Amino acid sequence: MSAPAAVVTGCPAHAGRLDPADPALHTDDGRQAHAVWRELRRHRPVDRRTTESGRDYWSLTKYRDCDRVLRDHTAFTSERGNLLRMLGTEDPAGGRQMAVTDPPRHARMREPLQRALSMKSVDAHRERIRGTVTRLVEPLADGGVFDFGRAMTLLPMAVTGVLMGIPEADWESLTGFTSACVAPDDPQLMLADGPVATLETAHRELFAYFQDLAHEREKNPGDDLLSFLLTLDLGGRTMSPGEIMSNCYSLLLGANVTTGHVASSVLATQTDTGVFEDWAAHPELTVRGTEEALRWSSPAGHFLRYATRDVRLRGTRIREGDALVTWLNSANFDEDVFTDPFTFDIRRRPNRHITFGAGAHFCVGHTVAKVTLRLLFAELLSRFESFEISGTPRRLYSAFVHGYTHLPITARVRARRGPVGY
Repeated sequence: MSAPAAVVTGCPAHAGRLDPADPALHTDDGRQAHAVWRELRRHRPVDRRTTESGRDYWSLTKYRDCDRVLRDHTAFTSERGNLLRMLGTEDPAGGRQMAVTDPPRHARMREPLQRALSMKSVDAHRERIRGTVTRLVEPLADGGVFDFGRAMTLLPMAVTGVLMGIPEADWESLTGFTSACVAPDDPQLMLADGPVATLETAHRELFAYFQDLAHEREKNPGDDLLSFLLTLDLGGRTMSPGEIMSNCYSLLLGANVTTGHVASSVLATQTDTGVFEDWAAHPELTVRGTEEALRWSSPAGHFLRYATRDVRLRGTRIREGDALVTWLNSANFDEDVFTDPFTFDIRRRPNRHITFGAGAHFCVGHTVAKVTLRLLFAELLSRFESFEISGTPRRLYSAFVHGYTHLPITARVRARRGPVGY
């Protein structure tokens, strides 16, 4: 039995003319954005778009096209930048930061870090992560209105902070800076001097912070990820200071601006559908349920690539040097790949979502994210029932990360704690 249908319905005739790169399109519960993507998947899956600044790119909305572009690094490079806001500029971290480095160099940077973030390594921190999860959601038991969105914004920083050895006193400020990096236009994050100044300030603060922390770790190394990066062997050499800063930034950004939005998006849309009652009664489905939550929320909305040679997609000629944007949110709801994609189904199988990307750049921190979310959903559903929205939710104003900054909810504590399934 599948979960009740999602709130996303309808497909206005003008949807295809709306711009998926406009942050304003993503400030509701998903109706507008999904209407646009559905229209584009049906009629213009490979669509030529022009930004307000006059730069062109190809918009890709079908699963198989997005998957192909993300997997084929020989035809589509990430080294010129992987976010739409970088369109038309060369990413200064290209070839030095793992997220914007192509194989084979990418593999030399990734493999040791992947081992450090393996399930075995993350399991060693499982109880600390569970303790963090429990501490963040405990106020929900008071019976009053609890800002779940705010708590989930802090969750990934708390987990990443432990893994990277970042002092807890710095977690909140770092969370703010990483949020500003992906949503510099958001009124709650934007500085008085505007979005450009907001982005530059956030970048400067984060890089300066990690520079200072790296100096401290060189004197007092530990068993954390930053100490690991400082001693990482890259074919007979260690990372340069610039590479250290760039990759710390990338790891922190990747975790902080995505993981928490998964849970918030599910709570915001499924509180009155019966999904949570079903899930709580079947804790053995937590792994599948978490995968569905990842597909459903798709917090990282897109990735940018550039064609390294002339290629064809669905008969359309893509010229060498052309920019292409893969809309992961659209791909994860492609009707040709997912049965009843607008139904949240904790029993969905197979579920080959590309929330973490695909190919060589598949998110290196996916194990940490999955373990954190499994623990979170297991603790929530075993402790609480009858979740209700108790105020006006607020979405992040961003074309890249989609989620909630504020989500006021209430819940009833279970009279008898239910079984926990991790």
